Amino acid sequence: MQIPVKHSSLIDESEARNGTTWLTRGRVVRVLEMVQDLIVVSLCIGLFSFMAIQLRDMFLSLLPPLDFQLVTADILFLLILVELFRLLIIYLQEQRVSIGVAVEVSIVSILREIIVRGVLETPWTQVLVACAFLLVLGVLLVVRVWLPPTFEGIDPEKRLSQRRQLSREHASEM
Repeated sequence: MQIPVKHSSLIDESEARNGTTWLTRGRVVRVLEMVQDLIVVSLCIGLFSFMAIQLRDMFLSLLPPLDFQLVTADILFLLILVELFRLLIIYLQEQRVSIGVAVEVSIVSILREIIVRGVLETPWTQVLVACAFLLVLGVLLVVRVWLPPTFEGIDPEKRLSQRRQLSREHASEM
């Protein structure tokens, strides 16, 4: 006995409604999304644990003898980790990666490397390339704010612009 195969789907929808098969496209997609969410949750837990370890190391680096470059590097690295954590949370809530947050993480990462190495010790070509890359990221961030949101739900750029507008209106009323 041969089972006829439709070109549009693997399983007949009437069979799926009757419960005669467990393999439907919707069910497979839901299972894969659930596995992906579990992976992201495990990344969140691991990142949170790593942030706690880095926070402890940062406080230990504040003990004498104090190395300002090391403390600054630790603080900036923690800020990068916090932004990555925020990126994962937005992904869990909306099933998308926020372009604005990803660009912010990139900007802070580049600035951290320049600060840790020191501008005077970094070759001028690398400083020039970092400046050009920061300029491109800044333009991307500005363009992202102007583009209409493509997803419903949380849009950090929109919330930030609404807060700024409310604070401007509040300041003009005073």
